[in-house]
Amino acid sequence: MNRINNIIFTSLFLISSLLQAQLENDQDISKVGTTAAQFLKISSGGRGLAMGSANVAITNNLSSSFWNPAGLAHMKGIQVYFENNGWLAGTDYNFGSFGFEWPRIGVLSLSITMLTTPDDLVRTIEKPTGTGEKFNAQDMSIGISIAKSLTNQLSLGASIKNIRQRIWHSTGQTIATDIGVQYKTPIKDIILGASISNFGNDISLIGRDMNLSVDPDPNNQGNVEFVNAQYETDAFPLPLLFRVGIGGHIINKERLSVLFAIDAVHPNDNYEYLNLGLETNINKMFSVRAGYPGIGKKDAIEGLSIGFGVKYPIMKTSNVLVVDYTSADFGPLGMVQRVSIGFNY
Repeated sequence: MNRINNIIFTSLFLISSLLQAQLENDQDISKVGTTAAQFLKISSGGRGLAMGSANVAITNNLSSSFWNPAGLAHMKGIQVYFENNGWLAGTDYNFGSFGFEWPRIGVLSLSITMLTTPDDLVRTIEKPTGTGEKFNAQDMSIGISIAKSLTNQLSLGASIKNIRQRIWHSTGQTIATDIGVQYKTPIKDIILGASISNFGNDISLIGRDMNLSVDPDPNNQGNVEFVNAQYETDAFPLPLLFRVGIGGHIINKERLSVLFAIDAVHPNDNYEYLNLGLETNINKMFSVRAGYPGIGKKDAIEGLSIGFGVKYPIMKTSNVLVVDYTSADFGPLGMVQRVSIGFNY
């Protein structure tokens, strides 16, 4: 037991140390709009979004690579997960993941997250209605995760991911890591979880859109009429998220179970806030979920989220088809509806 406590203390100390390297203690300033790669904050997985993004302690499937990589340690066999949905302001959101158990090593997974915008006209001051060209933007993250259960109570996980942002011909790229821990307490199997996400270097844009020609001395004529130059953009940090959560069963019977989850989130570009969620499982096949995110966040627009899920055995085998539906309220930006599909082999 002392060994387990030492591991837990070391894991939480490591997470706190990494957090303090990028977060400041003064929370009177929200720092909204000061980080890049905002797509990294979009919730992945229908279950987590439906439960109000309260998922760090109870996550246990392939979407754990977003919430808490330690949750991957509870995955069995081989799993595939995919979702493709419209996001806010006409954008398109995609998330896919593949994972498998590796004996004596743990669970490995590969995930990809992508946010794209539709084509739009290139406009200039001289041609405000369009030059005839079109542009778009794309954000993408490709990650590899590993997780392992050290004991029946303690799980650890980590991810490394390549993050890339592109708008027209300009791109920015960096590397980031996620780490997490889950611990099942002896008190009614209550689960504690903590994770830090998007710990990495700042990101800035480069590309041929930054190239231009300028006259070094427009007031005088000489042999040098124009010289090649390049814009230099500022580098911005990634949206660092520190999550601490608790979850467990309110009711846990053979045919009916009710699960609660509470997350406290500390971002580096906003105020701290809470997420609350509930899940009811019937016959371990049907799930009904509800949640409320962003409690305590100043000027939050998120509202109630609801959803349901179905786990259906395929042809009476051990293979399972998982389908989740979620509807989340984003206030003036409208409702976001999401359908995700997973296969457990």
